[in-house]
Amino acid sequence: MHAYPPPVLPASFYQRHSLTVARDLLGCRLVRRLPDGAVLSGRIVETEAYTPDDPSCHAHRGESPRARSMFQAGGIAYVYLIYGMYHCLNVVTQAASQGAAVLIRAIEPLDGVDRMADARGISSVRDLARGPGRLCQSFQIDRALDGTCITATDCPLWIQSGEPLPDVVVAQTPRIGINVSPAAIAAPWRLIVRENGFVSGTSRQNQGQSYTPTPDWFDRL
Repeated sequence: MHAYPPPVLPASFYQRHSLTVARDLLGCRLVRRLPDGAVLSGRIVETEAYTPDDPSCHAHRGESPRARSMFQAGGIAYVYLIYGMYHCLNVVTQAASQGAAVLIRAIEPLDGVDRMADARGISSVRDLARGPGRLCQSFQIDRALDGTCITATDCPLWIQSGEPLPDVVVAQTPRIGINVSPAAIAAPWRLIVRENGFVSGTSRQNQGQSYTPTPDWFDRL
């Protein structure tokens, strides 16, 4: 009997509210095919949602050269550089022209761990992709992948469905590094798999409440 790989998430998966996508990405598998054909993968354990009504979103003030990919229809990658040295991987969400995305903050390494360790120059599996900059370094993701498709296995990057996670194992917390407005700082739009050692952040930052959908967070403030 053949063991078939999990299906690749279609574009329709991403063309929903960012918070819904961020929740449903937990437990899914991020897959990267390197130029030499090697395949890396990991289980997504931490995400953050962003929408254009959120002052901390790159699309909040409209389209810009940096965030142009965010204004495409959901189902492509948005990769940006922070501090001039760290790349961050996002998946574009919602409909075209809206400017929404989900940041993938951490994964639990599965396939290609040796290649990830070589790319990071470390041996600690726990620290290979615990945080967005580390994740991109391990998976060799940079701005060259900005705007690429993520919905087929002939793409350099895609996401496969995973075992659905019940809400009881998902926690929501404020997002990390947000300081632009009280509403954005307080938004519980960072989602993590509880008690997973590959989640980034401090123990205090990871003391979240049980997941409760709040897609109207910025509408009601």
